[in-house]
Amino acid sequence: QVQLVESGGGLVQAGGSLRLACAASGRTFSSYAMGWFRQAPGKEREFVAAISDSGGVTYVTDSVKGRFTISRDNAKNTVYLQMNSLKPEDTAVYYCAANWAFRLGGEYDYWGQGTQVTVSS
Repeated sequence: QVQLVESGGGLVQAGGSLRLACAASGRTFSSYAMGWFRQAPGKEREFVAAISDSGGVTYVTDSVKGRFTISRDNAKNTVYLQMNSLKPEDTAVYYCAANWAFRLGGEYDYWGQGTQVTVSS
């Protein structure tokens, strides 16, 4: 069992930056691939980024490429999403998720409760 708790969301002006963090419980964090997803009001959940268990492989979706970076610190049981050059369309609830296998989107094994990111124009 893995419990995930996101933090770092908030209100930021367009062009600004935020860094989201997701802290995981348990001693097997380094065995899981991690992902970030987001869901805007009235829209379906969208896959944003993923990172392999070791951190050696990362992927970000095209809509955030060049602006968002995913990373992890296995010693701290934490995965991060650095978000730069934020746009109003990035406004959403952001979720982190853990999965036994590295995958780009789809269903993950464990989910956090989400953190709100609001970008004002």
